[in-house]
Amino acid sequence: MSRAKTSLAALAVVLSACTTSPDPTDQAEQDYARAVEAALQPATPEEVAAANRADPLTKANFWAKEHSKDPDNLEKALTFANALRGIGSDERAIEVLSQVLVVHPGDPDLLIALGKALSAQNDLVASARAFEQATRTAPERAEAWAALGTSLDKLDRHKDAQLAYTQALVLAPTRTSTLTNYGLSLALSGDLKGAEEKLRLAAAQPDADLRVTENLALILGLQGKYDEMAEISSRHAPQGVVEQNTKLLQDMIQPVRSWDALETELPAAKTAAPPVQKSKPKSSAPPVATSKPEETPPEASSTGLRLRRSGD
Repeated sequence: MSRAKTSLAALAVVLSACTTSPDPTDQAEQDYARAVEAALQPATPEEVAAANRADPLTKANFWAKEHSKDPDNLEKALTFANALRGIGSDERAIEVLSQVLVVHPGDPDLLIALGKALSAQNDLVASARAFEQATRTAPERAEAWAALGTSLDKLDRHKDAQLAYTQALVLAPTRTSTLTNYGLSLALSGDLKGAEEKLRLAAAQPDADLRVTENLALILGLQGKYDEMAEISSRHAPQGVVEQNTKLLQDMIQPVRSWDALETELPAAKTAAPPVQKSKPKSSAPPVATSKPEETPPEASSTGLRLRRSGD
């Protein structure tokens, strides 16, 4: 073979090698693209199930990654916000929900979740506004009306709250939390008879819990129905606590307690009582209870004697 032919053959081998060997830069870019694509793949059902069984912080971190893969995904945003609230990060949950609400304006699930997070942050006006918007976009949702009622009650707008509860009960007549909170709203408005009616209905529901019966017992006691109060309370509390609560409530709702009554109940007070002017005890005498039930003395909180709102 001539020298010229040998040189041409060698050049052909070199050119062939150049065409078949991959460019390192292209290969790196392809590997990066594949890695990004794999990272953006949604978690498998098995991974989701495992994360939801994990501790709250692990669950929140998992859904943070899932949310970052698809920030506009409604379901992932709601799950992430719920996980954030599970670790006490309501402020971050509000941020996430507000951002997704721009993409899904008027979505009732987003608005209800946002209202609950705002309420937890004690931003009651914004919370009521979110729930009100939810009732406009989804008027068939009893949960939205009930949550609106709770927010309005917290704003001391009891009459407006009761209108919201009424609408919620039109849609879901046996919803225990709505009946309970409606009853408490009526009690705050001074309608103890109406409060008793709603709380009796709530207590009759299969899912009624201790808070419902406690509220009913207290409302009965405020009306002087001490025997019924004791009977209902005794289902869940020791007899000694029931008797203490009944006595405490009786003392609270008496118009004015006389010094003689206090002297009989508290023998230690006798030394502090003036011998003649018994209607004017000295400053060392025990405080006189008034008829205002909302001014619950410290002893009341230690025995559980207070109204308890149900969560929506």
